[in-house]
Amino acid sequence: MANAFPRSFVPAGLDPQTFKQIEPLLISLEQRPIQSAAELEKWLLDCSELTAVLSEAGTRREIEMTCHTDDPAIEKEYLRWVEEVQPLCKPHFQKLDEKFLASPFRAGLPKKRYFVFDRNTANDAALFRPENIPLQTEEIKLNQARAKLAGALTVFFDGQERTMPQMGKYLEEPDRRLRQFAWEAMTTRRLADEKGFHDTLDGQIAVRDRIAKNAGLQNFVEYAFKMWRRFDYTPADCFAFHDAIEKTCMPAARRMHERRCRQLNLPALRPWDLQVDPQNRPPLKPFTTAEELAELTERIVRRVDAELGDEFRGLRNEKLLDLDSRPGKAPGGYQSTLEERRVPFIFMNAAGLHGDIMVLLHEAGHAFHANAARDDGLVAYRSAPIEFCEVASMGMELLAGPELAEIYAPAERARALRRHFEGVIGLLPWVAMIDAFQHWLYTHPAHSHEERNACWLDLNRRFGGEVDSSGYEKPLKLGWQRVLHLWQCPFYYVEYGIAQLGALQLWANSLKDRRGAIAAYKRALALGGSRPLPELFAAAGLRFDFSAETLGPLIEQVEAHLASLPE
Repeated sequence: MANAFPRSFVPAGLDPQTFKQIEPLLISLEQRPIQSAAELEKWLLDCSELTAVLSEAGTRREIEMTCHTDDPAIEKEYLRWVEEVQPLCKPHFQKLDEKFLASPFRAGLPKKRYFVFDRNTANDAALFRPENIPLQTEEIKLNQARAKLAGALTVFFDGQERTMPQMGKYLEEPDRRLRQFAWEAMTTRRLADEKGFHDTLDGQIAVRDRIAKNAGLQNFVEYAFKMWRRFDYTPADCFAFHDAIEKTCMPAARRMHERRCRQLNLPALRPWDLQVDPQNRPPLKPFTTAEELAELTERIVRRVDAELGDEFRGLRNEKLLDLDSRPGKAPGGYQSTLEERRVPFIFMNAAGLHGDIMVLLHEAGHAFHANAARDDGLVAYRSAPIEFCEVASMGMELLAGPELAEIYAPAERARALRRHFEGVIGLLPWVAMIDAFQHWLYTHPAHSHEERNACWLDLNRRFGGEVDSSGYEKPLKLGWQRVLHLWQCPFYYVEYGIAQLGALQLWANSLKDRRGAIAAYKRALALGGSRPLPELFAAAGLRFDFSAETLGPLIEQVEAHLASLPE
């Protein structure tokens, strides 16, 4: 597919392999005279174009690295980029920010159009410290080391070597002993690398604490709130959110666990009893190959909205999906945007289960968000705050629920919906647990490994529900190892909870006016990041509020919906 957004400032033949090729363009932007607001706007678009070219070059290397963590040549090229190119660009982009902020024509720009951009630029410029550049490079390298650790986590089970995502299917098997053996095999393998995970997280915490102190801040919590541009809520709001989840969601989570325990006719739920169908039916296995997964997902999306179905078909046609799980591939899933071409790419690890369809729908929601905002000339506005990005993805999961009839018989669809809404109830305590853990990590940066594990165990008592882990206390204390965000995206987790409340409101709206809710969803996605966070929520017909007053009625509605589903 030809690039629909050809370059106008960056030379067409430029391939940013080295800083030597990039530096003249940066210097020309720094030195360009600006004599009017119109010239300032043109300069901003040229800065944005160069940013997009460099972003895509880095994203391509990151995609290759996560797809092939065991390839030394790909690792070398990725590290060359993060060590030799990115650090040299950062001081120049700081100068560009300062040039914009100092321009006398800045005040003449349209205020509504540039309010968010202006606020973000001032925030980022104030946070910048040259001495943090090598520390940020070290942070990236530590995350890459963690990705290698995680990518190497395989076990020999049921006659062959299997990745952790591939092992997940055994946790849905009716044979309880098989589930237990699988869970224990996965746990044993993770425990074998306990020190490696601890050590890399130690490195990340130490580096991040130094970054915060260099910026004149008390700790990395303060730094992270500025880094993530959390203008609309505070750490105190997060703690209040944790309390709201404990008050309104944990009773529902405990009722859900108690009900599962009764249905399985067990004296107590064990860690390997949480994914299996509570009536011991075999797991839903709607596909075998990655291509079948893509085909089924496209059919579901097309029933939600024909235009979005066409967009998903475009991702398939342009080979912008890497869906299967294989040794050497990093775990997890994500959507990244190739910013120069302005196209999304989706990465995940499918194992043949229904949950994979939900993961792909989630990442497709992010992709639709990227597509909706792709025409904006400012790369900064082609993405939104994370709290709303996750509304795009979680909202797509919930909007797709009724359309699972495209691939399932009624009884199977009810099973899938029940699992998803139970997952919503389960997600919010998990979000609170991880967010509270991160607040503790970075306000106690000198903690020991034992204290880290004890903190996680304490939070599990608060948010873990009715699960008996006796005899498995050590694996329970190390449950944080599975949370890749701790390394890759520090403090990127409370956003999932905030966004889930937005997605639940979208779902509730769709029950009253489905076409209207979908239209509002698409209109809000098209705003990208051009408006403040509360306005993005409002554009989709949602309240930006995560208090118990908002959360409680939504949890009640979810429980009522679960009660209405046939067994």
